[in-house]
Amino acid sequence: MATHAGNTTTWTIDPAHAEIGFAVRHLMLSTVRGRFGAMNGTITVDENDPNTAKIDVTVDVASIDTRQEMRDNHLRSADFFDVANHPTMHFVSKQIKGDVTGTFKVIGDLTIRGTTKQVTLDVTFEGRAKDPWGNDRAGFSATGKINRRDFGLNWNQALEAGGVVVGDEVKMTVDVEIVRQAAVAANAAA
Repeated sequence: MATHAGNTTTWTIDPAHAEIGFAVRHLMLSTVRGRFGAMNGTITVDENDPNTAKIDVTVDVASIDTRQEMRDNHLRSADFFDVANHPTMHFVSKQIKGDVTGTFKVIGDLTIRGTTKQVTLDVTFEGRAKDPWGNDRAGFSATGKINRRDFGLNWNQALEAGGVVVGDEVKMTVDVEIVRQAAVAANAAA
């Protein structure tokens, strides 16, 4: 059932049309890119004041994919994400600044491996439309950066010629499509 307290609507992330990507330096020579393919979340919006929207997203860390199984397994291990003890990452918004119908910033708390830090995402509203089945949808893309060591992802190895195996800065990209919850509930009933 959709939430419509006053002019408040609740939207859910469409996991089939959402991805969190990342890029990090490797051997100080190249960039390794990967993605997290499994996530869920909600965005609660006061349609009269969309800058007060609340975003809550959970990412399944085991869904990490860098197209190299050995590396993915190492990233899931206690050296990095420690999936056995910390199976999810979690983001909760605290503030939205700017024009939500254009480009804006979302400031929130990101929790990785049990450590929570404030991050800022640069977000672009990609549009809103009805899909062929009558569902209200909206799209957003976002970018941001974190230092992996801030979240306890400390593993590294020094290189003989200087430098390290894994860079500290992680660049993030997010592409997400959201669906108004009423449409999801109506489709489930059909």
